[in-house]
Order: sequence, then structure tokens, then C-alpha cells
Amino acid sequence: MNQATSTIQTEKSSYLTFSVERDFTFSLKFNSIALAVILVVIVIVSVIKRYFENRTKTTFEIDQAEMGIGSTKLTFKPNNDDRQIAYKIWVELSTRKIGIPIDLEHDVISEVYDSWYGFFSVTRELIKDIPVTKIQNESTRKVIKLSIAVLNEGLRPHLTTWQARFRHWYEKRLKTEGDFDPQSIQAEYSKFNELKADMLEVNNHLIKYRTKMKELVLGAELD
Repeated sequence: MNQATSTIQTEKSSYLTFSVERDFTFSLKFNSIALAVILVVIVIVSVIKRYFENRTKTTFEIDQAEMGIGSTKLTFKPNNDDRQIAYKIWVELSTRKIGIPIDLEHDVISEVYDSWYGFFSVTRELIKDIPVTKIQNESTRKVIKLSIAVLNEGLRPHLTTWQARFRHWYEKRLKTEGDFDPQSIQAEYSKFNELKADMLEVNNHLIKYRTKMKELVLGAELD
């Protein structure tokens, strides 16, 4: 054998043979079992990749009636940008008294309003910070329009009707109390039952909005 091309190192196992020649070329040989294992791995990786690709193309539907902002249904195929937006909104909804149930026997209305206002501000800034290049996607535009509708048609009407009136009464009422129980005082508001009913209805719609954002991020099959 020619000295320049003779083998200088050979490694063998029960599944493959690896050789290095003197001209620095490599040789790798698999037996039938190793080759079959490699093919199986390739098939599995291909199936997993296709599963996740198909999942991102699945049509997602949101019923706006569930959120009290209309009677139509939004259908779109979400991309990763949409999921990123939905994730940020979901986190805000999940950490404020807006996307979780309100109990006015224990929750303080003024604190709920503070939380709602904070969500309003954060969501507005989040929408403003979305790059214009992403807004060109139809699905992203639908997620943004939905979020704006939730703010303007879901939250704003209640806040416009009740917040200023209640806060004005509540602040005056607190000045007449020394040691006070805020939950008991707020229940004295002359239109407390009307305010409570409207607030709980808005809260219920926003919980469903939060659920949809979670499904958009994690998948409807996850809890």
C-alpha cells in the first residue's frame, strides 16, 4: 500500500468503524444496526419538527362576545410574535385584580381600580412598542385590535361610569372615619349593588380574555 494513503489509526466498535488515513482523510462505516438507529432518530426528529410547525399554523379562534366587545369571531393563524404579545398580556392579567376573580367582600374597589388603570397603561405601552414590521402580519394586527377593543370597549365604559363617582364618594367617606374597615365602608355606597354587578361582569369577560391569551401562548390543551 502506498505510504501516503495507508491507514495510521483505526477505531472499531460493534456498531461502527472509524479510520484516519495518512493523507488526513477520514472513513466512517456503520453496520446495519447503527444505520437503522440513525434513520429512526432522523424520522423522529422530522416528525417532531413537523408537529411544531403544524401547531404554529393551526387556526385560532376568539369569540369577542365572550369578552363583551362584540358579536364576531376572530380567526387567524398565530405566529411567534403573536404568542409573545399574548404572553406579556397574560402575565399582566394573571398578576392583577383584572384577570382573576374579584370578591368584593374582601377586595377593595379603589385598589381594583388602581390595578385596572395599571393594566390599561401597561397594555397601551405594550401595543405602542410593537415594531411596525410585526404589525404588517394580519394575525398580529388582529391580536392588537382585540387588545385595544378590550381596553376601549371592555374596561373604559365601566371606568367612565363608576370610577370617578365612587372614588369621590369613598375619599369623602374615609375622612369621616377614624379606624375604618374599607370593605364595610364601600358597601355603604348608594349604588354599590349596581357597581358590583357591572364590575363582576367586566371581570368575568376579562377572565375569559386571560384564558384566551393563555391558550394562545401555551395551547388550548394545557391547563
